[in-house]
Amino acid sequence: MSEVFDSSVSFESLGLRSSVLRGLKEAAYEQPTHIQVKLIPEIMAGHDVMGQAKTGTGKTAAFGLPIFHAADSDTPMQALILVPTRELAAQVSSELDNLGRFTPIRTSCIIGGESMRNQVQSVKHGGHIIVGTPGRIMDMYGRRLIRFQQIRWVVLDEVDRMLDIGFRDDIRKILSTIRHDHQTIFVSATIGPEVERLARQFTKSDTARVTSSKGALTVTLVQQKYFTVEPWDKPQLLLHVLRHEDPDTTLVFCRTKATVHRVTQYLRNHQINASEIHGDLHQHKRTRVMDSMRGGNLHVLIASDLAARGLDIDHISHVINYDLPDDPELYVHRVGRTARLGRMGIAWSFVTSADGQLLTEIEKLTGVLIEKLDYSKFKPGPVPQDVLNQRAAEVHHVADPTESIKSRAIPPPTASLSAAEMAAMFPNGVIPKNLPRRTLGAPLRTRYK
Repeated sequence: MSEVFDSSVSFESLGLRSSVLRGLKEAAYEQPTHIQVKLIPEIMAGHDVMGQAKTGTGKTAAFGLPIFHAADSDTPMQALILVPTRELAAQVSSELDNLGRFTPIRTSCIIGGESMRNQVQSVKHGGHIIVGTPGRIMDMYGRRLIRFQQIRWVVLDEVDRMLDIGFRDDIRKILSTIRHDHQTIFVSATIGPEVERLARQFTKSDTARVTSSKGALTVTLVQQKYFTVEPWDKPQLLLHVLRHEDPDTTLVFCRTKATVHRVTQYLRNHQINASEIHGDLHQHKRTRVMDSMRGGNLHVLIASDLAARGLDIDHISHVINYDLPDDPELYVHRVGRTARLGRMGIAWSFVTSADGQLLTEIEKLTGVLIEKLDYSKFKPGPVPQDVLNQRAAEVHHVADPTESIKSRAIPPPTASLSAAEMAAMFPNGVIPKNLPRRTLGAPLRTRYK
C-alpha cells in the first residue's frame, strides 16, 4: 500500500477547500496517493506541470481536485481535459462529477457517437469543465459551439496515447489556439521523447516535472505471469483458465479487432458470459457494454487496445494478454486496468515462441521479471493439419537448398556464342566474365580540374 499511498500527508493538509474535501469523504478517499501529493500543490501554485505516475494511482483526482478548488462557478468552459478515447472521456467525466458533487462546478463530456445537441445543452447548463476527445473538441470548436477564450487549464490525459493514435495535429491546433495565459498539464503513465518535445513547445520554461514512477512502471500489487502456448491452443487455454480459475471480472486484450470478435464468439459458443469492445462498435453498443461491466452483469470483456485506457472498474480481478501488444508501453496500460488504488490484481500473458523478444522488451521497460507459470492442468491440443503441411513444405525446401538457386541460375552472357562470334565480339581476346556494373542510368563521373 505504501507504494501507492502517502500516509504522511492528508487531503486537508494540501489546502483544498471544504466542499472539495466533502466530496472526497463521500467518495471514500481516505489518503492521497504519491502522485496526488506531488501534483496538487504544483497545480494550485499555478505552474505548468508534466506528471508521470503508474496506472491506477489516481491521476484524475490529482489534476481534478485543484481545478475544483480554484474554478469560478460563473465562468463556463474554463477547463479543457483532452483524452485519447471515448471510454476514457466518459470515465474521467464521471469521476470528476463524483469528486465535485458538493461544488458548483459542473462537467460536460464531449465525444463522438453521441448526440451533439445534448452535449451543447450540457455545456450551456454548466460546462465549467469540458472533457473530450481531440477530434470532437475540434469539430465543435469549428462549429463555434464551444470556445476557448476563457480557458484557464488545459489537461492532456494519457497524452502519449493521443499522439500514438493520430491526434497529433488536433492537439497542436488546440494548444496553438489557446494563446492567452493558462496552465498546461500533461499526465501519463509513460512519457516518451515526442511528449517531451510537445511539452517544451507548449508549456512555460518553469514547468514542474513530477514523477512517482521510479523503478517499475507497474505497481507491485499486480501479480504478473505468463504461459507458453502455441498460437492454435490460445482459445482452449483461455477457456480452460476462465473455467478453472474462476476470476471475478476478466479483461482480455487481443491485438486486432478480428481476433476480438473471433475469441468472443468462441467463448459464447462454450457458454461463457463474454462481450466484445473495439473501435468498429457503434458508440451506444460500447456504452451498453461498459455499463453492463460496471454493473457487475458482465464477467468477461474481450477488448482491443481501445480499452487499455479509461477502464477504471474496481472489480477487474484479472487482465489476460491473449496477444502481447506490439508496443511494450501498451502492456503497462493494459495491466494497469487491475490493481486499482491499492487493490490486488493478476495479469497473465499468453506467449508463443515468436513472442520471446517482445516479452524481453516488456520486462526491460517495466523493470519487472515476469515469471513463467507452468500450467499442468491444461493439455495442449493436436497440431492443426495446415500447420503440419506448412512444416512439411519447409522441410522439403531445406532438404536441397541449391534446388531453388539452380532453377534461378542465369547462364553466362557468352554461353551460347561460337568461338568465331566471340572472336569478332572481343577482338583483343579479353572476354569479360561478368555483366557490366549497373549504374541505374546515372551519367559517368567526370573529374573537373
